[in-house]
Amino acid sequence: MFAENDILYEDNHLIAVNKRCGDLVQPDPDGTRALEDEIKEFLRRRDAKPGNVFLGVVHRIDRPVSGAVLFAKTSKALSRLNEMLRKGEIDKRYWAVVEHRPEEESGELHHYILRDGRSNRSYAYDSPRREAKEARLRYRMLASSDRYTLLEVELLTGRHHQIRAQLSKAGWPIKGDLKYGAKRSNPDGGISLHSRSMEFEHPVRHERVRIVAPAPEGDALWRFFESACGPDNGRQ
Repeated sequence: MFAENDILYEDNHLIAVNKRCGDLVQPDPDGTRALEDEIKEFLRRRDAKPGNVFLGVVHRIDRPVSGAVLFAKTSKALSRLNEMLRKGEIDKRYWAVVEHRPEEESGELHHYILRDGRSNRSYAYDSPRREAKEARLRYRMLASSDRYTLLEVELLTGRHHQIRAQLSKAGWPIKGDLKYGAKRSNPDGGISLHSRSMEFEHPVRHERVRIVAPAPEGDALWRFFESACGPDNGRQ
């Protein structure tokens, strides 16, 4: 699961790691070990910490999704990051490899999302529905191949499976995402959605922090797109 070279950024207050698809961010009810547990154990051993290690989960990404995940190493940092997240002050960008090419190279998607807890699936609708929540995102095309297109996605709201549901509704299902209309699964069982970057003001030092997660290794299509875009693509 977690290895030291997965660390993207670390100081006394924060640690950001590059999650592999298939890893859980937090433990689920069946007790499956998660990234949170792995990082706590790593910090305890590396830093020879007695007792419990504090580690706060700032945000989560779905199990089949890869990429940057941010944790707080102090309660002060966690509280401030949670407030920044609530106010939309953390700029998060995702890379999505989709099966069809949008007609417009950039744009905004606006839907209403209704979550079905029984199937763990979200449905995107064009008009308001009872209990559905407004969902908005921006996208822009970064590159394309013969069969797939790479989109950069900026979330403007945070809804359950929002990117997956909205891109599917628009007619651009994410590669490997059978739940949302992809034609076939990926060999590793994940989906081609990657938490690419995040940028924010440091909660304690008040300087700008930018974190970029390399695309998953061992995947020729990800390598092709990352090479086409450059290693630090994502900044507007």
